[in-house]
Amino acid sequence: MKFRLTLPILLILSFSMQTALFAAKAPKKIKVFILAGQSNMEGKAKVELLKYQASLPETKELFKQFVKDGEFLTRDDVWINYLNRKGNLTVGYGSPDRIGPELGFGFTIGDHFDQQILIIKTAWGGKSLGRDFRPPSSGLPDEQTLNEILTKTNEQNEKRKRPLVTMDDIKKSYGHYYREMLKEVSTTLAELKTRFPEYKEQGYEIAGFVWFQGWNDMFDENFLANYDKHMANFIRDIRKDLKCPKLPVVIGQMGQEGPDGASKNMQTIKDAQAAMENIKEFKGNVKVVKTDQFWDEKAAKLVKNWQDNIKEWEKVGSDRGYHYLGSAITFTKIGNAFGDAMIELMGNEK
Repeated sequence: MKFRLTLPILLILSFSMQTALFAAKAPKKIKVFILAGQSNMEGKAKVELLKYQASLPETKELFKQFVKDGEFLTRDDVWINYLNRKGNLTVGYGSPDRIGPELGFGFTIGDHFDQQILIIKTAWGGKSLGRDFRPPSSGLPDEQTLNEILTKTNEQNEKRKRPLVTMDDIKKSYGHYYREMLKEVSTTLAELKTRFPEYKEQGYEIAGFVWFQGWNDMFDENFLANYDKHMANFIRDIRKDLKCPKLPVVIGQMGQEGPDGASKNMQTIKDAQAAMENIKEFKGNVKVVKTDQFWDEKAAKLVKNWQDNIKEWEKVGSDRGYHYLGSAITFTKIGNAFGDAMIELMGNEK
């Protein structure tokens, strides 16, 4: 049996082929990843330390993804917006002249996907989940607690000769950085064309969220006891506020002092973070990364007597006693692990 292709059919086929070709060539939506938390998410490993270790035979393999011919690479397929800084991903998007998890994360995610990536990083040092990032559904503390906080705060302010605060000031402090985080995300997305002129109006999708925090909640009895409650509410609330009901969430479990060095309070935070994977609604869409496995033992050994050998210490660390010792090795491995965990949650989506 023979078929004749009439003019209308030919036109339809031609149109269909052109539509398919256009769809194939049209740029895919930008995948947006949000990185949030406190000082460890800011990042404390010096760029100069990273550059030095990238040249050493024993460590250059880890850092080869960032370096070519002795110079740091810049990725135009991965954009980053970190508060008042923005551009193509490279070193220096941690604390000033330092790196954080964003570098390893961005390179890992960028290598996996064939479309434009945008990292929106919102991190501020010294912030708690119990107050600063407190999610809306956790509500405010009871009136008695608020009054005690108001009294204590103003007693301290009087001693330091600072202005007194009101009850409204105290209440507004709860969740302030949660709201700032959402504001930073919405403003960045609304100003994509201004902040990133290469943006081709292809649209975007919020693809994942990474949380790296916990230190400040160790020092408040109430925050410590309720970290698991606030963490679960935080995940629910960001999904609601970002309108992404199944948003993949990676949690960086606290790992300062390594696998065996956690204090009692730190272990409480670590256990609360680990418990998120076991909540029924979070199974398969929340993953906890154990960051203590990336503890830099060489830096930890040298920091004990750093005064006696400052030059040797500066070859391994950037921060004595805190922030994973400012180890470029540790922050790189953490960032890589965050990226791998995110890809796993997304089902190895290409």
